[in-house]
Amino acid sequence: MLARLLAHNTPMSAANTPESSQLGRDTAYPSRYDAGLLFPIPRQHGRAALGIDEQALPFIGCDRWHAYELSWLDARGKPQVATATFQVPADSPRLIESKSFKLYLNGFNSERISGPAALQARIEADLSAAAGAAVSMAFGLPPTGADGGNDTRVDLDAQAITIDSHGPPDATLLQAEAGGEVEETLSSALLKSNCPVTGQPDWASIDITYRGPRIDRAGLLRYLVGFREHCEFHEQCVERIFSDVLARCRPQSLSVWARYTRRGGLDINPWRATPDRSAPAWHRDARQ
Repeated sequence: MLARLLAHNTPMSAANTPESSQLGRDTAYPSRYDAGLLFPIPRQHGRAALGIDEQALPFIGCDRWHAYELSWLDARGKPQVATATFQVPADSPRLIESKSFKLYLNGFNSERISGPAALQARIEADLSAAAGAAVSMAFGLPPTGADGGNDTRVDLDAQAITIDSHGPPDATLLQAEAGGEVEETLSSALLKSNCPVTGQPDWASIDITYRGPRIDRAGLLRYLVGFREHCEFHEQCVERIFSDVLARCRPQSLSVWARYTRRGGLDINPWRATPDRSAPAWHRDARQ
């Protein structure tokens, strides 16, 4: 069944650009389920600007979405509520625009579903068709807290440094120190970017885990603060950070994981890493 759905993907055209989405527009609240509300955007739009070859991606990863406001009607019409986690593979040809995702999920509010399994099957099929790859769903959310309480991350934000520029992001600030190899996780809660259509702020925490020459921490923090007025989707920001750190600091191993705060009952957590890396210990930040 999934193969048939992927073969009959949402039609793509030049109209599938951020500017032609529902972002920034007055939108009627959906009164019924409609898979056509999902608005997929080709990832190649953002990756071409970074010189990323779609046929030979330099990373593995996924986009994990957390839904806090999922509801539907059971067979008797009684409302049901739940939370859920969705995972879109990074090698899918399309990302799913966030407002369309919200509208799509809201369409289930008045939809009678025979049970949670049927709801999950329908959502997975619709999201997979939109993204062009298999998307998974699980009810529930990961716990709040850092790595099960065993947090060894280095807080970049604790540095007492002067920052005179707040954008655009300047990759030349990224430097690796000469000397031996280290393995560490550098963390910041100061990542902020803006929606490329509406200009509304997107707030996030970020973990950069690497093995290689020691990355200059002051330069990395200044680089991250440079996203403060940068307009790009969450997924594209993470891919830009991954690409810049990999090119400038040349670590042997790299993982970049951002956890954005929610909008409209959804938050997104893009993760990109070199193929040797395992997925992080998924959790939610207190701000999420």
